[in-house]
Amino acid sequence: MNITIVGTGYVGLVTGACFAETGLTVTCVDVDEMKISKLNRGEIPIFESGLKQLVERNTKMGRLFFKIQLKECINDSEAIFIAVGTPPDEDGSADLKYVLNVASEIGKYLDHYNVIITKSTVPIGTAEKVKETIKTELSKRDLDIKFDVASNPEFLKEGSAIEDFLKPDRIILGIETEEAEKILRKLYKPFLLNGHPILIMDIISAELTKYAANAMLANKISFMNDMANLCEIVGADINMVRKGIGSDPRIGSKFLYAGVGYGGSCFPKDVKALIKTADNLDCSLDILKAVDKVNNRQKLILLDKIRSHFKENLKDKKFGIWGLSFKPQTDDIREAPALSIIEKLIAEKAKIKVYDPAAMEECHKKLGNQIEYAKDQYEALIDADAMLLVTEWSEFRNPNFRVIEKLMKNKLIFDGRNIYEPSEMMEYGFTYYSIGRKTVFPKS
Repeated sequence: MNITIVGTGYVGLVTGACFAETGLTVTCVDVDEMKISKLNRGEIPIFESGLKQLVERNTKMGRLFFKIQLKECINDSEAIFIAVGTPPDEDGSADLKYVLNVASEIGKYLDHYNVIITKSTVPIGTAEKVKETIKTELSKRDLDIKFDVASNPEFLKEGSAIEDFLKPDRIILGIETEEAEKILRKLYKPFLLNGHPILIMDIISAELTKYAANAMLANKISFMNDMANLCEIVGADINMVRKGIGSDPRIGSKFLYAGVGYGGSCFPKDVKALIKTADNLDCSLDILKAVDKVNNRQKLILLDKIRSHFKENLKDKKFGIWGLSFKPQTDDIREAPALSIIEKLIAEKAKIKVYDPAAMEECHKKLGNQIEYAKDQYEALIDADAMLLVTEWSEFRNPNFRVIEKLMKNKLIFDGRNIYEPSEMMEYGFTYYSIGRKTVFPKS
C-alpha cells in the first residue's frame, strides 16, 4: 500500500517514518528543497529520540522516500495525509493557507480515488474547506473523481513521539464513508496490539477533540500554577498539594506540576485558536481565556522573584541559565518560557550565559549574540550572580553543588521547575527560590 505525507515537519516526518516501519511504501513531500535534500542525505531536521534511526532504516529498505513535487507520487497513492503547519494568525486563529494550498495541489493532480486525511491540527470546519478546495480544482479539469476527506488528529509528545505513534493510547478517526474507514483501519491495524481503541466519530468532533485535549492539559497546568502562587502567600507547599489531589483517580497525577508555564508549538497556539473559533461563534470560552492569561503571567513569575531579590536593579547582573527548550528531550524553543525570561533580562541590561543539551543552535538563530552560550552547564555559572533553572533536563537534576558554589559569585538559585529539595539547598548554603514553595535561606 502506498501513501503520501505532505509536510516533513515534526508531525509529518514522524508519521511517515512510523508508517514505513509497518511495511507501507511512504513518500514524504515538502516544498522546502533544502529540507528534502537534507533528508535524502540522511540528515534529520528536527531533534527527536529514535527518529534518525527509523528514517535511515526505512530509507535503506526502500520504504521511505522524500520528494519535492506532490504530482510525482499522487498517482500511486491510496491515502494522502496533510501534515503541514497551521501557525497562529495575528488574531490568534489558525492560519490554514498551507493546508488549503495542499488541498489545491491535490485537486490539480488527483486521478483516482484517495482518502485525504488532515493530520495537521486544524480548526472546526477545515475538512469541509479541504473538500471544497479539491472539488473546485477538479471542476476546472472537468473531472468528477470520487474522494473522501477524513480527520485524524495527532497526539504526539515531543521527546517521545515515536513511542506515542507506535503505541498509541487511542486513534481518533473522523470519517464520512465506509470506504474511508476501511482504508484507515487497515493503515492503523499494526498499531493496535496494545489494546487501545480506534475511536470513530464525525469529522467535526474529531477536529474539536484535538483542541479540547490540549486545552484540558493546558488548563491543568495553569490551575496548578495559580495554586502555586496561592501556596506562596499562605505558606503551603505546592508539591504536597499536588500529591494530595493527584492521588484522587478522578483528577490523576499527570500535568499537575507547577512551574514557569507551558510553551511549545501546540498548547499556546491551540488554546488561542480554540478561543478565537468560539469567539467567532459568539461562544466565549471564559475558562480557556483565564488559562491563557495565567500562562502568560506565569512565564515571568521567575523574573518577578529575581527583580524582588535584586531590588529592581538587574543592570550588569550575570545570570547563568540552564534550559532553553520548552520541555526536555526537544530542541523546540517556540513559546518557551526561557525566551520570555531572557528577553526581559536583556531589556534590563543583564548579562546572560545559557546552556541547553539540545536547543543552543535554535536559540542562537533567535537571539544571536545578545547572550553568551556555554559549552556545558557549569561554564554557564562562572561568576554568575544567580542561576536560573528553566527546563528540567535530566542532567540538571543531580548537579555537583560544591562545584557550583565555587563557580558562582553568589550562592543563589531560582528554580522554575521545582527539581531541587529546599532542605538540601539550605544545607549547601544556597538562597533558593522555587515555585509554590517557601524561599529557603542559608543556615545562619
